[in-house]
Amino acid sequence: MKSLFTASAVALALSAMSANAQTEIQWWHAMGGELGAKLEEIVKGFNDSQTDYKVVPSYKGTYPETMTAAIAAFRAKEQPAIVQVFEVGTGTMMAAQGAVIPVHQLMKDQGAAFDQSAFLPSVVGYYTDTDGNMLSMPFNSSTPILYYNKSVFEKAGLDPNTPPKTWAEMEEFSKKIIDSGAASCGFTTGWISWIQTENLSAWHNQPIGTLENGFGGLDARLTVNGPVQVKHWGNLKKWADEGIFKYGGPVGGDNAPPMFYSQECAMIMNSSASRAGVIANAKDFELGFGMLPYYDDVEGAPQNSIIGGATLWVLSGRPDEEYAGAAKFFEYLSSPAVQADWASFSGYLPITQAAADEMAGFFGENPGADTGLKQITLNTPTENSKGLRFGNYVQIRGIIDEEFEQLMSGSKDAQGALDGVVERGNALIEEFQAQNQ
Repeated sequence: MKSLFTASAVALALSAMSANAQTEIQWWHAMGGELGAKLEEIVKGFNDSQTDYKVVPSYKGTYPETMTAAIAAFRAKEQPAIVQVFEVGTGTMMAAQGAVIPVHQLMKDQGAAFDQSAFLPSVVGYYTDTDGNMLSMPFNSSTPILYYNKSVFEKAGLDPNTPPKTWAEMEEFSKKIIDSGAASCGFTTGWISWIQTENLSAWHNQPIGTLENGFGGLDARLTVNGPVQVKHWGNLKKWADEGIFKYGGPVGGDNAPPMFYSQECAMIMNSSASRAGVIANAKDFELGFGMLPYYDDVEGAPQNSIIGGATLWVLSGRPDEEYAGAAKFFEYLSSPAVQADWASFSGYLPITQAAADEMAGFFGENPGADTGLKQITLNTPTENSKGLRFGNYVQIRGIIDEEFEQLMSGSKDAQGALDGVVERGNALIEEFQAQNQ
């Protein structure tokens, strides 16, 4: 009896040692709801695929809240190994010298499989240094597209299979829709900052700022008050006054989707990652998809849109074995099957060409699902269209919203509002530069 007990005790001890030998890797993220549940499913797939590492995902709130929590934790030396940071936090993360381990360095140090050329240039370009090295691992990348109500188009005598391609057509189609009584509003939009300012600029190959939109250094400055941006903001105000366009509010424009779902507005520009939600809410009409409209008198347009969403950053100061696990997890996360499954479910873009190829069947069965991918890969990104990188840009987006509301209220014209964005935004960039040089 004694020998059996001893054998059992040994087995239990060995089991406990094996469990203790598994290295835990903390991942702080900002994905709630269904996306958060899918994220946990992906993590479980990795954890079940091997026995050496266990990734532990923790939801920390919104993107700004997650980033703020990670910075505070790093200062307290309680940081996670991996943190999800939205695209406009890239400049801040880059400036945190010594706080991050660039993903290209991580993968090299750990001898992990990593071929940067396998990633879509329009996705990774936002997250590379001036030498073209990837700094963080893309996870959920999106781009804004046009959603439209085919049923309203048909009622208005428009071809339901032909979305507007240019802003002139947006205006023309909107007037026909309103005049016909098919809907009371032509279009609305989410994200004045991301869609109608940043992407508007990239789509027309116009600079957002100097030094390659901030990629070239901390002394870059905003120049988003150029002729094309001013023309567009002026048109949005004119169209709002005419009832063609309805403003959806600041930040993400949360009031915009309900206006589209209720069929008050016939079209909406919003994230490609909104696709599942839009489909779920568009039960009373047939849904169409199109690329963002462009001004056909601007040379080089359309160029390519730029991404939103977030990437995974690796924070320094953790035990070496956690970094070995993080590299293995990134291998798994970027594999074609995992990426294709995630992108098919969420509406985010596949991050590699192999994942995009794997989704060919899905795209064939779901017309319009590849609109964002086609749009963001339409042309090779230029210095004006690969993204932006400025410190304090989270606050600058707030300034864009404030100045746009000044425009909507009639307190400023388009030039004055965008001049305000540049002046106030550059003051914040100067502060950031002084703190981080």
